Amino acid sequence: MDYGPDALLLAAVLAGVTLLLVVVRYVRADRGTRTSMRQAVRVRWGWMRLARMAGLTVTDKTPGLLAQIAAQKDGATPAPRVLTPKIKVKPDQFGVIVRARTLPQVGLEEYQKSARFLADAWRCTRVSVLPDGPGKVVIRGVRSDPLTTPTTHRPTGRPLTDLTRWELGVDEYAAKVWVSLANVPGVTVAGAPGAGKTSGVNKFLCDFAPSAAVQIATADGKVSRASEGDYADLVKRMFAFCGDDLDEANALFKRLVDLRKRRSATIREVLGVKNMWHVGPSPEWPLTVLIIDEAHTYFREYKGSDAATKRLAALTAENARLVEDLVKKGRSVGILVILISQKTTGDAIPTFIRDVCPIGLSFAQKTVEAAVAALGEDIRNWPDASPVTLQDPAYVGVAVMAMQGRPGYTRIRTPYVSDTDAARVAEATSHLTADPDLCLDTLLRSTGRTATPAPSLTK
Repeated sequence: MDYGPDALLLAAVLAGVTLLLVVVRYVRADRGTRTSMRQAVRVRWGWMRLARMAGLTVTDKTPGLLAQIAAQKDGATPAPRVLTPKIKVKPDQFGVIVRARTLPQVGLEEYQKSARFLADAWRCTRVSVLPDGPGKVVIRGVRSDPLTTPTTHRPTGRPLTDLTRWELGVDEYAAKVWVSLANVPGVTVAGAPGAGKTSGVNKFLCDFAPSAAVQIATADGKVSRASEGDYADLVKRMFAFCGDDLDEANALFKRLVDLRKRRSATIREVLGVKNMWHVGPSPEWPLTVLIIDEAHTYFREYKGSDAATKRLAALTAENARLVEDLVKKGRSVGILVILISQKTTGDAIPTFIRDVCPIGLSFAQKTVEAAVAALGEDIRNWPDASPVTLQDPAYVGVAVMAMQGRPGYTRIRTPYVSDTDAARVAEATSHLTADPDLCLDTLLRSTGRTATPAPSLTK
């Protein structure tokens, strides 16, 4: 008892510090997070009653250890206990994340059946329930729709720690969405004009530009010169660029096919592996990204009997063959092709190229046929997730894709990157730009091998 006053004082100090931290966190939070913090308090306080009404409790007729010890031999049987799952609640800008325990007869399926009731009780737009390890579930409740809430991304200018991870944005439950680029030969990006295609690719460029282990080339079919198009601010970070001139594009594609062949011929002796992804990209052997915007410009079929038309037809046919070589054979040597087009139908991107690309994104589309071309026939079975439903201006920047490990299709809000930030990153990282051919020459010389001359192609 002599330490009673000290213990009470210590408890009061700890409670005061905790309350102060909560107040500071509340004051510094944005408006949406403040609302979510109040929502989290209501979720915690009302959980016991809500769980009983939602059928998420279980009655245990076996007395607990203390009840068994305290029970008299001839006394009344202890009353059954009603067990309620324990929860932890975390607020964020869009709503709350509730992590809960399972109980016998109250598992993942029971939580999922109660999701609609929980959404109403918590005043959420939607609620999802996913497994969170053995005996655990994570309940995500969003109060505002992340898909219709525009977001911005300010690049840090620091190199990524994991060059295999491409962060796309957030899904309809505000959970971060990313895809692995390891062993990925190609990506297709489709969508109507102004739907957000180029902005999504700009984020990719700004995130990966600070790494010397990534080198980028671009063919933009919308413009004749870099200064006229969307990549004017980023061209400083590209080792090659061409516009809608088919001869220049053909030369660029040939150059990269030659790089692919040289890498294929030397990878085992230089890197000691037959797949670059076993050791990862490096400044000496960088991940080489080819962006082909408005890809249909370089692949369209020209029909006519005059000499000029025949020549253009031969060029586009060869372009298709060269890009097919990169997509089908460039994966193991670290070459990634990103093809962008309004529609990824067979006349825009040949199917022998499109169908080899394992990652496909589609922003808003006007027809179901365009959605099927971009995402596959199965999108017909998921009409609520179809990019055809994204034509409202509120969905500019929202894409649809099939995610590994998830049923159906995922809708993703991609953030907007301003031209000012893009220019800042390109300027700050321009010194990292290097020709992968020259990098390979240097690497070969360091290992005692003869370096073959690299073709030159100016921007």
